[in-house]
Amino acid sequence: PRDVPVMRPLSREVPKQADTRELVAPTSRRFTSAFDPVPRTHLLSNGRYVVMLTAAGSGYSRCGALAVTRWREDTTRDAWGTFIFLRDAKSGAVWSAGIQPSGIEPDAYDVTFLEDRVEFQRRDADLLTRLEVLVSPEDDAEIRRVTLTNLGSETREIEVTSYAELVLAPPRAEASHPAFSNLFVQTEAVAELDTLLATRRLREPGEERVWAAHVVTVEGTSTGGSQYETDRGRFLGRGRGIRTPMSMIEGRPLSNTTGAVLDPIFSLRRRLRLAPGASGRVIFSTVMAGSRAAVLGLADKFRDAATFERIATLAWTQAQVQLHHLGITPEEAHLFQNVANRILYSDPRLRAPAATLARNTLGPSALWGHRISGDLPIVLVRIDDVEDRQVVRQLLRAHEYWRMKGLAVDLVILNEKPASYQQELQGALEALVRAGRPTLSVTSEGSVFIVRTDLLSSEQLTCLEAAARVVLLSRLGTLGEQVARAEHGGVARRREARPEVAEPPVP
Repeated sequence: PRDVPVMRPLSREVPKQADTRELVAPTSRRFTSAFDPVPRTHLLSNGRYVVMLTAAGSGYSRCGALAVTRWREDTTRDAWGTFIFLRDAKSGAVWSAGIQPSGIEPDAYDVTFLEDRVEFQRRDADLLTRLEVLVSPEDDAEIRRVTLTNLGSETREIEVTSYAELVLAPPRAEASHPAFSNLFVQTEAVAELDTLLATRRLREPGEERVWAAHVVTVEGTSTGGSQYETDRGRFLGRGRGIRTPMSMIEGRPLSNTTGAVLDPIFSLRRRLRLAPGASGRVIFSTVMAGSRAAVLGLADKFRDAATFERIATLAWTQAQVQLHHLGITPEEAHLFQNVANRILYSDPRLRAPAATLARNTLGPSALWGHRISGDLPIVLVRIDDVEDRQVVRQLLRAHEYWRMKGLAVDLVILNEKPASYQQELQGALEALVRAGRPTLSVTSEGSVFIVRTDLLSSEQLTCLEAAARVVLLSRLGTLGEQVARAEHGGVARRREARPEVAEPPVP
């Protein structure tokens, strides 16, 4: 047939445009101050390379099981991570792209935590500084772009200097003996690529070699040549710390030292000339690879200034795909980042009461009988009713999200319902866990444990509560409600117990 009859649908049969996706503004966490009792944190990761940043600009970088930079849980100084110093060549004023490590308070400060990036913006007099931090989805690399804008009427020359203390070893091995660990790191400079290289000498025949590179790229008018430093002692100076390094305070040029230094760092310096109203950019990249040839190839790739925009697009796309895969909304992702903050830095507002901590007399070995090693941070949720399992379901999603972000956590679900023949709550909890995982196995990336209270002694229960970084109760509401209540200092009120229906008497 040449003609096909056309049937027009009725108006009531036409589907509404409810499935049409609209452009939604990205959800973010914003802070205008970095002076919190517990540093605000954010995690960026491509699944292998992890960057943790605080609202002050500190944090750490890790690649797989190796620590790229040194970090300690120090809420007082918070002076660990990859930093970018700025120095006015004319006045000699020194500050940093974030609050840390210089501690200089700007005229205006704004930090934005997004799922795919972190942005720091500050204004010091007539100079506007913007720092963007990304993790590459396709390489083991991080990239930091500093944009300087001269809002004044005079030309300014600003020295931009990076600083990172190298580790290239497992965090526990480095923390147990940092001075010994530093002896195995060697550095070298590749002048034609504006790159510093570092590698760890092998201690055992079967050990895999690792290489790191630090690259700098300039967009704008640059004066002078590139300077570098790999010796922490020369950069800081005798008797000085990271807040007042001699190379910055006194304006000394970097010594261009490489080799088997006693305390290795990555530090590159370039100088920008900014005309009135003009902007300039300096891009610092840190990459990791398994061979010298591979790391040099990545260094050459990240020397291209256009790489930043490409990585920004890929990072945004990967963030959306990952959240969709895990079934997590952007608001929920920021809630999980908020809880991760309490895992990285101990916060008494979500921990067990001080009386419980003081009452504990046991060590981690008390939990070994329940397969809990105590080597990883513990998130504890207590539940005694099967109808309150929504918070457990949410924490299981949070556990997968933390694993994706490179944060290893042990999630312990404490079944407080009295023992019975049917074990309804125990079966429901095990079904929830197996819905996301085929088995309840112990892994180095964090595990899920279901523990019955009737199998714990009072001393073991106290030890478990004292060891947990975060303690939640299912009866006190959702995860978001409990976190919000802790932040605002509210008093948690336990919901009324559900009345039990009495059975009719037997006639």
